[in-house]
Amino acid sequence: MSNRRLAVWFGQKFPFQVRFWLLVSLSTCIANAWVGPVWGQEHGEDATLLSDLDQPATTVEDWIAQISASLGQITDVRIEATEAGLQVLLETADGRLEVPETRVVGNALIADIPNATIAEAFSQADPIAGIALISVTNLPDNRVRVAITGTDAPPVAEISSEAEGLAFAVTTGTATAEEEEAIQVVVTGEQDTGFRVPNASVGTRTDTPLRDVPASIQVVPQQVLQEQQVTRLSEALRNAPGVARGGTTPRFTFVEDALIRGFDANYVVDGLNSLTGFAPIFEASTIESVEVLRGPASVLYGQGATGGIVNLVTKQPLSEPFYSLDLSAGSFNFYRGAVDFSGPLNDSQTVLYRFTGAAQTTESFFDFYDAQRYSLAPTLTWQISDQTRITFEANYAQATQPFDLGLPAVGTILPNPNGNIPRDRYVSEPTDNGQYGALTLSYDLQHRFSDNWKIRNAFRFVDLDISREAVFSLDLDPDGRTLNRRFQAPHFEETVYNLDTYVVGQFDTGPIEHEIVAGVNLFRRESGLSGFNRNAAPLDLFDPDYGQPLGEVIARYDNLTTTDFLGIYIQDQITLLENLKLLLGGRFDIVAQESEDFLESTSSFQQDEAFSPRVGIVYQPIPAISLYASYSRSFLPVVGRTADGSLFRPERGTQYEIGVKADLNNQLAATLALYDLTRSNVETSDLENPDFSIQTGEQRSQGIEFNLAGEILPGWNVIGGYAYTDARITEDNTFDVGNRISNVPQHAFNLWTSYQLQEGDFRGLGVGLGLFFVGDRPGDLDNSFEIPSYLRTDAAIFYERDRFRAALNFRNIFDVAYFESAGNRNRVILGEPFTVQGTISWQF
Repeated sequence: MSNRRLAVWFGQKFPFQVRFWLLVSLSTCIANAWVGPVWGQEHGEDATLLSDLDQPATTVEDWIAQISASLGQITDVRIEATEAGLQVLLETADGRLEVPETRVVGNALIADIPNATIAEAFSQADPIAGIALISVTNLPDNRVRVAITGTDAPPVAEISSEAEGLAFAVTTGTATAEEEEAIQVVVTGEQDTGFRVPNASVGTRTDTPLRDVPASIQVVPQQVLQEQQVTRLSEALRNAPGVARGGTTPRFTFVEDALIRGFDANYVVDGLNSLTGFAPIFEASTIESVEVLRGPASVLYGQGATGGIVNLVTKQPLSEPFYSLDLSAGSFNFYRGAVDFSGPLNDSQTVLYRFTGAAQTTESFFDFYDAQRYSLAPTLTWQISDQTRITFEANYAQATQPFDLGLPAVGTILPNPNGNIPRDRYVSEPTDNGQYGALTLSYDLQHRFSDNWKIRNAFRFVDLDISREAVFSLDLDPDGRTLNRRFQAPHFEETVYNLDTYVVGQFDTGPIEHEIVAGVNLFRRESGLSGFNRNAAPLDLFDPDYGQPLGEVIARYDNLTTTDFLGIYIQDQITLLENLKLLLGGRFDIVAQESEDFLESTSSFQQDEAFSPRVGIVYQPIPAISLYASYSRSFLPVVGRTADGSLFRPERGTQYEIGVKADLNNQLAATLALYDLTRSNVETSDLENPDFSIQTGEQRSQGIEFNLAGEILPGWNVIGGYAYTDARITEDNTFDVGNRISNVPQHAFNLWTSYQLQEGDFRGLGVGLGLFFVGDRPGDLDNSFEIPSYLRTDAAIFYERDRFRAALNFRNIFDVAYFESAGNRNRVILGEPFTVQGTISWQF
């Protein structure tokens, strides 16, 4: 960070309110770290393979019948005190449950029962002295986990098959002098796998079942990321219907923008909004899953785009030793290596670490492309007491690559009298380059006051440094071959400070249950831009002559924008009845922005206030079905003034949504949503004052989305969906009303399905197939040209045995020539041709 920016940070321009709340929040939460103990537990997770069903099925009805017939259905859980301790009885209709193996993780005795399911998760705290918690929950792959956590030491259990079901005769354990008295956090190296993710935090800030959240949420889990060998964020988001790639970032860039329901989306990492002007470098080695919340989300995340939120969930430290090495190679000289190490640093497992690192180099199908990137991400978790845990994270990512915005539409999509422009044509210069560096430092402090109340205090610091020296396209001459260009050498510096403190509490008011989230969010962003532009020689697209001297400097710029905001929010998840839930929330934000132009010696200041509500209701006529409706708003500050000197108002997003969610036998989860989303206060030309803008513009998106994820049969998984999105301009002085919003297809379909053999000599062998259809979409708001539809087909074959995995991934196997998106008529982003990627992985 430059001395000038440090001066701004520590000087008088930093608001007193921010400094005050920062000190209050930090001091309060650090003091909480030393309060006395309470009990807590998280589950260890080990994967267990299942046997195939006895007979193949040919219809959906057969599949459901076979799944139900082959599984042991746990109908009830009974806890009975005995002279030695207690008995846990898992009751079934026919007594058919396999006796499982057990293991000890921390103070917890874990038993995973194969070929079983329980209709509703069970938990009971403090059943007897010496036992802190008993829980019985479903896991992926038709497993039920029984976790019995001791207060001072892991309990001992004898398991026997009874006529009524499975019985656990439990006695309390005795702690030795060396054993840690606090209850351990149970997280193991072999993570639960599966396509169906029952819970997520992106929608409520709490680990809430998706069936209870009145919003459309899609989770792309670790197993999907691994099977598809995802290395780019756009590859992960292909699995979420209603998400499209924007047209403002270069092709194959280290940062990628996304559109949700036709509008821009924001990125958060572990639920904490960085609100940088750039999407984060997506490094697959650091990511556990990708969560997508569709629609406005300002009530939880503050100022942000209308489309929704993409939450990148990072990998956290594990309590058992885990070491992984991945090596990949593929088309266009693609080479990649990644490591993932984790485990405890002390015998009591109160200090855990994780380190992920990756390095990658690749070329591409177009000329002069040579890109490298690497990332390092250490994480440390300290269980200070049985009440308090703090996690420190650091992440450094560096990327270098040429800068390319694609090819003109004339000659690729539209006819060109000179013929088609070669798809490998590079319209910048061979010497162009762009560099991206990002340092992130954060901590996450969590303290539990009691079983019902806890507090979280999280802080994130982000420092971005982005520079490039590149020639980019302006417009194409009428001859169809001469591309006018300009040289740019911008240098972006951006620093973000984000402090978020909130409490989560559970209480009852009579028969009504509440789970409340209330917090304060303090945020500061400093964005600096400096550099210059020069004239550049035109390029003949059909006979390029690179290396022509640059022209004179035509523009210089040096400015700094500082944004501060204070947000206060509250949310209440209310259980009116067991099958009727209400979600209420609201957030008030104050945002101040100051811009300084150092070359012109001018500055401007603007302050905005906004209240963002959220209301939702969920009704469950039967346990497997959830009907929901919701209303939510978002806001995004806009800097500028109208012709009469009035400040611009924030852009607002307003959404109405209804939907239905289904959870079929805890195997398949589906969501069908209908929505009406409006973006208002959009800037448009002032017809009476052509040099100014006014905020009378409005855009509207209406649509239907369907997504499905889970396991059809043991070893056969699926994730997919369909989206119909009608996103149009409804009010504007520049573009025609009724024009469709650029890069948004009306129809999009995605499907990824895989099958892995569960037994026999070839157990662990699997195959995957992916279909990704994107319909026609306009390339600009003028709707002057249309990007054609395409269907891309991917496939994979993989083999897993013990701790070894090998995979071959085939992308675009029919070598379809397609286009991903467009920035404008002269910048169309081409999709990749057929590529192959091979990967081998070891865990040791």
